[in-house]
Amino acid sequence: MDKQANNPRLLLIAPPNSYRTAAFIEAARSNRVDVLVASEGRYSLVSEIAAGVHVDLQDSAALEQLLAVSRVRPFEGVVATDDATVELGSRIAATLGLPHNPPEAARLSRRKDLSRQALAAASVPVPDFRLLDLDRPLDPQLDGFSLPAVLKPLVLSASRGVIRVNTREEAHAACLRIEKILAGESLADDFAARHLLLETFVPGPEVALEGLLQQGQLTVLAIFDQPDPLEGPYFEETYYITPSRHADQVQQQLADSTQAACAALGLREGPVHAELRIHHDGPVVMEVASRTIGGECARLLSFGTGRSLEELVILHATGRPLRLAHMTGAAGVLMLPIPAGGILRRIEGTSAARGVPGIMDVLVTIRDGYELVPLPEGGSYLGFVFAQCLTPEETEAALRTAHAKL
Repeated sequence: MDKQANNPRLLLIAPPNSYRTAAFIEAARSNRVDVLVASEGRYSLVSEIAAGVHVDLQDSAALEQLLAVSRVRPFEGVVATDDATVELGSRIAATLGLPHNPPEAARLSRRKDLSRQALAAASVPVPDFRLLDLDRPLDPQLDGFSLPAVLKPLVLSASRGVIRVNTREEAHAACLRIEKILAGESLADDFAARHLLLETFVPGPEVALEGLLQQGQLTVLAIFDQPDPLEGPYFEETYYITPSRHADQVQQQLADSTQAACAALGLREGPVHAELRIHHDGPVVMEVASRTIGGECARLLSFGTGRSLEELVILHATGRPLRLAHMTGAAGVLMLPIPAGGILRRIEGTSAARGVPGIMDVLVTIRDGYELVPLPEGGSYLGFVFAQCLTPEETEAALRTAHAKL
């Protein structure tokens, strides 16, 4: 490692299978930031991961290993890409005196039960909830809880294992189904492996808010409408459209609720991905994560801000000015759902979909011959379709037309 390098140096902590890593590496290159990737991917095909620092991200020794690396050539910033790495990233940044969230805040943001408790204690609107112990009889734990409700794991993302239940019988079946999903995950957190979150189903449209915290103050980068209602029994997200078509007052309420949620959790620095339901009494906070949006959806931030989301996160982490630009028009993404389980033979009609006016790209991320696993067991998509038009309505129409051709 060259101690004389002039470029700022970033520590990027990523699980070996993270799909965010490549985008962060590319963003760092374009902004002349040197990246050292800390991961478990010794044999990764991504050269930056294979040549990086290889640590067991679940081992307490990982902290000292990475601090030792920083003493050879210091880091100017630390970015953790996924829920599983945010707590370690916060501990390293805190020790080095770099922008960070308190480690306890990072832990709260990645555990749904702890997050719910902290938000409720701060009077931030959240669904009514209850913790279920899979090692105890279920019926007594359901007593007094109104249905319909939603059962979900404490730590998984991308709607994996999230199931709506309308009866006690459905709750029993859903618990068994989620228990099998968790058994295949080899979770390091034994508590999360044997407990579920039960929460009331909140009707109303759902939105996603992408933001960036600086010294506790939230800058809203984008609000994404999800025009298809998410009613269950599973909660597969498909269409994201920005800018939001909700009234300005509602959008301000969404921003205020997210700011209050961040304060309640103790989050102060870096990216925030929040999901909220617009109830008749006002926004209800469903999730607040101290990381960026998942999948390829971060591409949409380039439309709204003039920079990729990964660029903004890296600039903030390394103490550089953000200089946001505000574009006109609208943009959207369709996360291609998996219609059924099986072996993928081929996807036809991609050329026709690309030819739809307003469509910017059709990205297929699963190869022919791979097994497809739909929700709630699965957690991936067939791919992504991107559109950019003059209005949100035109953008949504373009995505639906392209989807119909696939």
